[in-house]
Amino acid sequence: MAVTGIEQRVFGIVSGTGLFGGGYSTLITTIIDKISIGSLGNASSFGDLLTARTYLAACGSSTRAVFSGGLDSDGDPVRVMEYTPFSTGTTITTFGDLTYDRSDVAGCGNSTTGVFGGGFDTGDMNAIDYITIATPANAVDFGDLIQARSDLAACSSTTRGIFGGGWVSSVYVNFIDYITISTPSDATNFGDLSLERAYLASCSSKTRGVFGGGNDSSYVNTIDYITIASTGDATDFGDLTEPRDGVSGCSSTTRGIFGGGYTGAESNVIDYITIANTGDATDFGDLTVARDGTGACSDCHGGIG
Repeated sequence: MAVTGIEQRVFGIVSGTGLFGGGYSTLITTIIDKISIGSLGNASSFGDLLTARTYLAACGSSTRAVFSGGLDSDGDPVRVMEYTPFSTGTTITTFGDLTYDRSDVAGCGNSTTGVFGGGFDTGDMNAIDYITIATPANAVDFGDLIQARSDLAACSSTTRGIFGGGWVSSVYVNFIDYITISTPSDATNFGDLSLERAYLASCSSKTRGVFGGGNDSSYVNTIDYITIASTGDATDFGDLTEPRDGVSGCSSTTRGIFGGGYTGAESNVIDYITIANTGDATDFGDLTVARDGTGACSDCHGGIG
């Protein structure tokens, strides 16, 4: 049953919108799906990106979603950014460009600033870019990750951005880096994930970051978590409903969402967790089209507070 109205306040479930854009199904797509994070059910159609792409990144303020980078239909990394209001579908507008063409990039941010880190062009990249979400313009250099890598995941609190996992020259890694979102500079070592893996997803509350799924030479269902304000290694949280890579994550301040992915075939599965409580994920519903490599974001995540 959907949780609405007064029940949202009683049970502490923050309602908001999550978007999953692009990805690969039978081809690289422009599809954007929408979910209501505070309830359960299948995704609905929201609109379409201007540029079909997969393995892109996304970030969101309380009003606007921004989709960045990715691999286009010709198999080329791109730097294009596009944005849309969360409140209306079909209104997709060019935002600007990243500093470099890149796919397999990760995005996070707070209520004002979006940050995009890592990725792949002719090799793994360490570049971190930032944007002011309310002001369409080209991205600006923020600093560098501690290690150039692609296929990583990112999440944030209101003050810190976290980048975890990835792929470095054909090797899976468990590195976690962090940045202070308000202060452009190079990333700092945070600790390690519980498992070396790439093609994973992340989401966060105001205090806790969660990483789910991925590939460590086989599909994994591992979920682990960190306390964002401190540093240290990740701790086991539970498992996704099915092992998969190419999964994407978004959240409210209480509920984490993991959507899509690849299990040997594209998946339409959406899982959810309660971020404050460890345990296995539960079925939420389905994407409109089974696919992997989407960019996901929300208007109510831990970076917004």
